[in-house]
Amino acid sequence: MKKIMLCCAAGLSTSMLMKKMRAEAETRGLEVEIEAFGAQQFDEKAPQYQVVLLGPQIKYMQADLKKRAEPLGIKVEAIDMMDYGMQRADKVLDFAFSLIED
Repeated sequence: MKKIMLCCAAGLSTSMLMKKMRAEAETRGLEVEIEAFGAQQFDEKAPQYQVVLLGPQIKYMQADLKKRAEPLGIKVEAIDMMDYGMQRADKVLDFAFSLIED
């Protein structure tokens, strides 16, 4: 099972995208766990996931979060602003899977 963490300022703005990504994964028959958390929970929650996708509003934190996740082998990348804004769950799910499979 693939495990994807979405991360934003408070975990609220990514929760809608999370729900759409779950629905997309179900439609595709994929086994995936997707959760959304606030950046303040990063250190506690990130070790449980294979990849962390950041909402565009916290992209400025990416370098620091990458350093913290690197020893654990967890990739941290920002979600494309257009995909995020348009709630393109299919594109974000594909992006997450491409990072896990690398």
